[in-house]
Amino acid sequence: MNFKNTIEFQKDFKKLFKKFKSLNSDLKEFKKVLNEASLGIGKHFNVITRTGFVYIIKARFFCKNLKKKDLRIIYAYIENHKTIEMIGIEFIEIYFKGNKENEDKGRIKQYLKNFPENGFEHRSQ
Repeated sequence: MNFKNTIEFQKDFKKLFKKFKSLNSDLKEFKKVLNEASLGIGKHFNVITRTGFVYIIKARFFCKNLKKKDLRIIYAYIENHKTIEMIGIEFIEIYFKGNKENEDKGRIKQYLKNFPENGFEHRSQ
């Protein structure tokens, strides 16, 4: 599985890493889960937006430095498609629920503009 990060995700991650030093190893563990099930497993994963070949998923992100599962991660799973060279996962956003209640919908819309299919379906949670 290929993994990439958006620039915004890198900034989010760096900011949170200052508070939660286990994030690097936590992300490695999360990637292992995604290698087995790209759309996630169980109730802690939710497809919030989908085009024909791009799924935007919101998931609870377990952090060893936190007792509760108060981090959320937003990522895109990109299926095989003739016009897209990368097939895999791209991380879009990570945030602490204590500071921010929901994902940045504007960031997700902006991300989806990178794909040739402009129309997408948004599913509310």
